[in-house]
Amino acid sequence: YGFINTCLKSLVVEKYGEETWEKLRLQAGVQDSFLTFEVYKDEITMQLVDKACKILGVPADMVLREFGEYFFEFCKRSGYDHMLRTLGGNLYEFIENLDSLHSYLSLSYQAILFFFIFPQEMNAPSFRVEKNEDGSMHLHYYSDRRGLCHIVPGIIGAAALDFFNIEISMEIVNQTEEEERTGKKEHIVFLVTQNPVFSYKERNEFSSSSQYLADSEKQTENPLNKEGLEKAKNALRDRESSVCPVKKSHWKTIRGIITLGKGKLLRGFDPVYPKSLWIDTKTFCNGLPFHMVFDKELRVKQAGVSIQKIVPGLQTMDICLDHYFSIVHPEVPFTISSIQKFINSQFVFQTRREMMPESWKQRPMLELRGQMIWMESLECMLYLCSPLLRTLHELEERQMHIADIAPHDVTRDLILLNQQRLAEMELSNQLERKKEELRILSKHLEEEKKKTEALLYAMLPQHVANQLKEGKRVEAGEFKECTILFSDVVTFTNICAQCEPIQIVLMLNSMYLRFDRLTTVHDVYKVETIGDAYMVVGGVPVPVPTHAERVANFALGMIIAAKGVQNPVSGNPIQIRVGIHTGPVLAGVVGEKMPRYCLFGDTVNIASRMESHGVPSKIHLSSSAYQCLKYKNFEMTERGEIEVKGKGKMHTYFLVRNKTATENEIMGRP
Repeated sequence: YGFINTCLKSLVVEKYGEETWEKLRLQAGVQDSFLTFEVYKDEITMQLVDKACKILGVPADMVLREFGEYFFEFCKRSGYDHMLRTLGGNLYEFIENLDSLHSYLSLSYQAILFFFIFPQEMNAPSFRVEKNEDGSMHLHYYSDRRGLCHIVPGIIGAAALDFFNIEISMEIVNQTEEEERTGKKEHIVFLVTQNPVFSYKERNEFSSSSQYLADSEKQTENPLNKEGLEKAKNALRDRESSVCPVKKSHWKTIRGIITLGKGKLLRGFDPVYPKSLWIDTKTFCNGLPFHMVFDKELRVKQAGVSIQKIVPGLQTMDICLDHYFSIVHPEVPFTISSIQKFINSQFVFQTRREMMPESWKQRPMLELRGQMIWMESLECMLYLCSPLLRTLHELEERQMHIADIAPHDVTRDLILLNQQRLAEMELSNQLERKKEELRILSKHLEEEKKKTEALLYAMLPQHVANQLKEGKRVEAGEFKECTILFSDVVTFTNICAQCEPIQIVLMLNSMYLRFDRLTTVHDVYKVETIGDAYMVVGGVPVPVPTHAERVANFALGMIIAAKGVQNPVSGNPIQIRVGIHTGPVLAGVVGEKMPRYCLFGDTVNIASRMESHGVPSKIHLSSSAYQCLKYKNFEMTERGEIEVKGKGKMHTYFLVRNKTATENEIMGRP
């Protein structure tokens, strides 16, 4: 189920971060989120655990143990806290009733098993616990899945510390495979040793007892002190003998203060039994309509009236029980010794189809769930059970009625309540699916938004685009100094006259892709392209003191990049002219439809004149651009005075190379 995978994701995100989870799920090849009640393949969970071990560099047993501890907390946060706390008053009772909890939850979720959640066709693990004389326990764990046993110490250890205030250590003392009806089942035996964890108050009491003991030993000559010494020793011995101290339950407190009869305090409870049983056989079989008594050879000695009605063969006494029923849970052979071994577990029986009347064989087989009680004096086993039914539909399928179940049996109420709960779960599933669909749509919307923003930011400066998105007016800005570059293709008009339009488009696209990449390398702003003309600026829209160096390096890169673009007419590399000028500009957005971020001022005109009066494959500099680059490790040559249209005579220069940067650095190559 998705619950287990959701927990695993939560653990990774909480302890190692979103990036680790993203890396983990991509390597495992699984989706980002899981529906709580959706059935997923076991391979997904195993794949996630395997990749987590490799990415985190942690052994599998440590990962599984940590997952077990976290899973316990995750289940508490998911609303199972109260249910878990009521399982038992101590750790032994808690473990003893885990199988019962599995069985209960399977009624609601049909296949969700609390501590280990897996698909419906898989069987739940079983737990069996044995007390040892020294206070330790042996926990037997049976599972179809190999290699997951290390989750158990994590879960049990977390439950022991949280519910019973004890620390435990668990070590594997035996590991075997046992042949069961469904195949080989892993059988792990853990030795559970328990160490008390005292609270601050308990530690003070314990310390004062120890101190009192020491003081008493020094004063053995005083008879009163001997009595105190014995009292302290007994207190200490009581503490030491209690390997598994537990919190006092509500009922233990009540028992300690209630008085009975003539003021006698009740410190324990001893049941009183009648000398003879005050109930006749007929009443017993009617009052408990679903029960069976069988001996060591599995011969039926007694059966309730309702179970006789469903399985008519039981009206014949001394028939063999295993002829009519098979054991569904726990996965044990149908023998009295196997049943006694798991006597604390809930047993689920299923009727055998071949032994049912012919008219009933098309119905789903009835399952019974109940408790086994060994009667030593009679050497017989009592099976107190109820029909295992989840919904009214299942009741109708077996042609049964509520009246067939005893009025005192809570199965009647459970069927009706569960009918409503299943409807609520289905609604919850639908809401969860819709939530997941909305999450995916939201994710896609965010991706599309990023693409739109990337396109917008490619057309306008980011701060300008953000202002326009917010509906604000973008004020024009004055920049005291910036460097502008123009370039064009030599003999572009002749090329256009001799080529197909598509060839021109391909040539310009190839060239502009190279130039666009260089704008990112040297962090200059691309203003626009008109035909074969390409315009960039440094120091706008973000003022920087190195604007001239950036544009100069960009220009050197353009000359190199142009050599990789082929002239469609001659087949030779194209040639470009480049002109650069430094000066003040005014920048702003013009227009509402297809708005553009434009530069205005005489600096733009002069930069354009530098390009138009330039020389093929040369970078033409104005005197102001030259002054900015004069002491910046650039090699430049003087061109002299030239006549510039609209400007008269101007002293200009050529940029040759960067003295400190290599070609790879200019081109942004690794």
